[in-house]
Amino acid sequence: MPDPSRIIADLLAHYDSHRRRLPWRSDPGVRPDPYHVWLSEVMLQQTTVQTVIPYFRAFLQRWPGVADLAAAEQDAVMHAWQGLGYYSRARNLRKCAQVLVADHAGRFPQTEAGLLSLPGIGPYTAAAIAAIAFDQPTMPVDGNIERVSARLYAIEEAMPTVKPELKARAATLIARDRPGDMAQALMDLGATICTPRSPACGTCPISRDCMGREQGIAADLPRKAPKKAKPTRHAVFFWLSRGDGAVLFQRRPDKGLLGGMMLPPSTDWRDARPWTEAETRNHAPVASDWRALNGGVSHTFTHFHFEMTVWAGHVADHATFDGPDDVWCPPDRLDSLALPTVAKKVCRHALSGGTLV
Repeated sequence: MPDPSRIIADLLAHYDSHRRRLPWRSDPGVRPDPYHVWLSEVMLQQTTVQTVIPYFRAFLQRWPGVADLAAAEQDAVMHAWQGLGYYSRARNLRKCAQVLVADHAGRFPQTEAGLLSLPGIGPYTAAAIAAIAFDQPTMPVDGNIERVSARLYAIEEAMPTVKPELKARAATLIARDRPGDMAQALMDLGATICTPRSPACGTCPISRDCMGREQGIAADLPRKAPKKAKPTRHAVFFWLSRGDGAVLFQRRPDKGLLGGMMLPPSTDWRDARPWTEAETRNHAPVASDWRALNGGVSHTFTHFHFEMTVWAGHVADHATFDGPDDVWCPPDRLDSLALPTVAKKVCRHALSGGTLV
């Protein structure tokens, strides 16, 4: 069986010599900045380290501290988040910063329970901040640590059912005197050596304790349940321009998919079948000379495929339908809007005149 005390000692020794240099990590012996830890952990959810690094640096340059982020305009934060996806994270970042300033004098609680009381901070992020920023004896369990735990103990039950057991196994590896370093050491191990495919067992500092390596099944763990087929949703987007060339965009509700982001008006996003011409005309935002553009737009979200067509229409000079969530924007200023990737695809399709995207 793996020896937790030996694993901790071996892995910390390896970490001291091979730790990744990341912009949110402090130097050895320097206490990490909780703001940096929090921001990086939120950005890293469902996103790779290399993708996050430039976003993290840009955020720090623009909002170097909690109070700066709390005072930011939501549109500015959403715009800076473009490309990272899962936009509720950006809304919750700002909301959390505001709560920290209003209720905690701009300081992060040092306990998991206190951190869990903040908007947008769930169990994993609370444990990560508590361990890394405040050396609390806890273990944040991300995908890297789940994989290491499954292989160390040769746990063959499939994900996600096995998650509680993997979390319990990982908790046995808390280094009481260096919990933050141990958590990051495990993350580094999973990211650089105990990788999803072709783990480098020959260079692993804890291979002598790995039951998965001993049994020859490490590369197959953790096992995954068969993926369910993704459904396909359909929608029509309306590219409505007016006499001065500006195009109509609408802000989506804060709650839900792409909350707070700007998109052209659209029909509902429905399953099963595309929208017919008659249905589309009935759902257009205004009466216009609507025409369907050739081709279509495809996008894939985490839980569904999305197939779109675009209809173009025109209204009189300087026409307005301005509700609180409506914005008219010239095509040459689209980069001023907080546009998700799917909206950018729709824009490219409309501006190209309907070539297939």
